Amino acid sequence: MKKNFMLITALLAALSMLFPAGCSAPTDTSEETPAEAAGDERLFITIGTGTTGGSYYPLGGAMAKIWTDNIPNVHATVQSTGGTNQNIQLMEDKQAEVGFTDTKYVLAYEGKDVWEGRPQTWLRGLVPLYPEPTNILVAKGSGIKTLEDFRGKRVSIGAVGSGTESTSRELFQVLGMDVDKDIKAFMLGTGDTAKAFQDRQIDAAILVGSLGMSSIVELTSLNLVDYLDLPDEVFEKIQEVNNTWVKFTIPADYYLNQPNPVKTYSAFNIISVHEDLPEAIAYQMTKALFEHKVDLLAVRQTMENMTLENVEKITIPIHPGAVRYYKEVGAKLPAGY
Repeated sequence: MKKNFMLITALLAALSMLFPAGCSAPTDTSEETPAEAAGDERLFITIGTGTTGGSYYPLGGAMAKIWTDNIPNVHATVQSTGGTNQNIQLMEDKQAEVGFTDTKYVLAYEGKDVWEGRPQTWLRGLVPLYPEPTNILVAKGSGIKTLEDFRGKRVSIGAVGSGTESTSRELFQVLGMDVDKDIKAFMLGTGDTAKAFQDRQIDAAILVGSLGMSSIVELTSLNLVDYLDLPDEVFEKIQEVNNTWVKFTIPADYYLNQPNPVKTYSAFNIISVHEDLPEAIAYQMTKALFEHKVDLLAVRQTMENMTLENVEKITIPIHPGAVRYYKEVGAKLPAGY
């Protein structure tokens, strides 16, 4: 009897060593975690931003750090680009998962403008950013007093493939000017535009970016440029072409040597993503940005506009992962959610 008992005990001990986890409690796998969404491998996320002298690039760097530091298995990096148009192209080509986009994202989704006949219906909104005014700048001593005076002048209209270039062409179109014939167009990013003003290589520029963008701070601090107002009748023509624009006023003295308020126009820009981004990852990305908003404010004070109330300003479908977060926190979603 004693021998049988010892034999059974030995067998049980051996079995417990062979199957140490055999009796572990089952786990609930009904909700996918970010690590699982990445397939337990590191998920690399590329963020299409803008030129290094603009607003998107430094903000993209801050977002990349927030996501890398706070989402397991995610490593995010930024890519300097020409801006909105190129960011959309990169996402379409699966070379980027995230992109900063200005009002042109609406036209891309609807298949208008340069996307005529090929709507980018895979685009999804993630978070609202801030209104982005169009800055119409002229060099001191250029003799330019009105938009009509741009004829024959050297004008920076934005980097190739940028949202600024598209906005500039739209503006000159409603003015009845051909960018390729009626002005001497320079395809420059924001940093290169600032340098061109300093070197007296251009007479004017269209710069689209957030209030406080470094290139304009530099130019106004050096007292190299003046602002031009946008007449109401021109704005009305612009809105006929693209009704996402709204009137915008840059407050007096926002920049050095800018004593008067400036009448212009703007649109809300957003972070766009590809619809293929895993829902669990999109949820965590959205959550992390709002929970670490202070880090974004340290880069651009205009990020104060990234609020739960402004989510309704996203005018394309919002990614399901982001929607899940917004519903949890009671954000103001567009109609239909």
